Amino acid sequence: MGASAMAVTLLVAVLHVYFLVLEMFLWTKPQGLKTFRNTPEKAQATRVLAANQGLYNGFLAAGIIAGLVLAQPVLVTFALVCVVVAGAYGAYSVSPRIFYVQAVPAIVALLLRAL
Repeated sequence: MGASAMAVTLLVAVLHVYFLVLEMFLWTKPQGLKTFRNTPEKAQATRVLAANQGLYNGFLAAGIIAGLVLAQPVLVTFALVCVVVAGAYGAYSVSPRIFYVQAVPAIVALLLRAL
């Protein structure tokens, strides 16, 4: 895999670890409130759902990292495709901005890996 493909693939994994932290630990804190444009009341009411979502983002990062460490390109590709699907669904169901933050980097990683 080329350096660009590796860098963007790692970026996707790091982004998903960051999403995990935001959703599991910072959801009701100022950074989480600002990032997700929530009120403190809404954040408090949805914190358990957000933590669950954060855990799933962590699993996506884990799939990418495990695939890289174990030299299993199929696992990396599968995890990246899952990220694209999650980003597309998030864009449809929550905000189009999710597509650009989550799906686009994974699409770029997949394209670079295919070259």
